[in-house]
Amino acid sequence: MPYTYEELKHKPLAELRDIAKDVNHEAVQGYTQLNKDHLIVALAKALGIQHEHHSAVGIDKATIKARIRELKTQRAAALEAHDNAQLKVVRRTIHRLKRQIHKATV
Repeated sequence: MPYTYEELKHKPLAELRDIAKDVNHEAVQGYTQLNKDHLIVALAKALGIQHEHHSAVGIDKATIKARIRELKTQRAAALEAHDNAQLKVVRRTIHRLKRQIHKATV
């Protein structure tokens, strides 16, 4: 039975170890000693499962990330100049932009 990464992630450790017992691959050797996070990665590698990446919908992520990079240089300059007011403004703007990306991610 083929599994998805999300299905593996939501299974308990005991079930993951049962699955690993039936898989004959070097990635899952020593599966009884692995914790859940490491076992999921090993099983995904052994079963050839690709982790699904999320994408941002409705925004131009590249433009926002470029703006964040510009703001990080401004943040460094504000830190050097000990300008706390400017530092606060820049940090809040970076935070808002990151939240915007997070909210648009599906």
